[in-house]
Amino acid sequence: MLVLVAPGQGAQKPGLLTPWLDLPGVADRLAAWSDAIDLDLTHYGTEADAEQILDTEVAQPLLVATALISAHELLGDRKPAEVHTATAGHSVGELAAAVLAGVLDPETAVRLVRTRGTAMARAAAVTDTGMSAVLGGDPAEVAAHLERLGLTPANMNGAGQVVAAGTTEALAALAEDRPEKSRVRPLKVAGAFHTRHMAPAVEAMRSEVADVVPGDPTVPYVSNLDGQVVTSGADVVDRLVGQISSPVRWDLCVETFQELGVTALLELCPGGTLTGLAKRALPGVRTLALKSPDDLDAARELVAEYVTA
Repeated sequence: MLVLVAPGQGAQKPGLLTPWLDLPGVADRLAAWSDAIDLDLTHYGTEADAEQILDTEVAQPLLVATALISAHELLGDRKPAEVHTATAGHSVGELAAAVLAGVLDPETAVRLVRTRGTAMARAAAVTDTGMSAVLGGDPAEVAAHLERLGLTPANMNGAGQVVAAGTTEALAALAEDRPEKSRVRPLKVAGAFHTRHMAPAVEAMRSEVADVVPGDPTVPYVSNLDGQVVTSGADVVDRLVGQISSPVRWDLCVETFQELGVTALLELCPGGTLTGLAKRALPGVRTLALKSPDDLDAARELVAEYVTA
């Protein structure tokens, strides 16, 4: 089985959409989405600098739009259900995964991520917060250390990586007082996502999904909440809302990939982060990061190996 995965916030890079605009139809799709959500995705994906796309209100729609553009170019008219595949996304990447699974259409996903990013930015503005990756160390000792500092393990990524979230003061203390045998790296995000600090954003998102009529997944959709395969579209949407203030359990998603018999992982643009984790956590599984159109030929060849219809 092949698993198609979409990266989360922090994966964005200046100019990530520039090479995709050379492909037919991409500019039109981006323009339509931009008009629908009143955010110039093309500008932010081609001309904006790193500081501008760090903004949560920009980063989240930009990442989902980029993942969807790359998925469309990868699959063409082929449905994910025609490939022996599962899908998952890391944090905001779950919205792109929901499109691949047939739960949401692209337009709905882009609308929802616009609300998500705006609501999370507003929630983050209440208190000065952020996130840092803790690399290495004993997992139990890392968890205890974070608790002592008043930090939350917001992302359990596996492969020896935990993302701590909380106030900037607590993160500064973590940088000075690291868990034994670990390294700490600040992340390019503007808030303590997937913690209690995001509670107001949950309510905003819940209102936004009230009129959404989801489809049931047509391929296995692996949820960040608990790593389980979700078979109900309504359940997927409910999890997308609640996940905003709940820890990302990517480690459990990886365990499920193993249980499903995944033999290859393909990360949608801007690929790299989840591929790196997979190389450490899924030995023997082939990985491919779709970073630009230059990677499309290799990615299409990989998908072709798993076509079932």
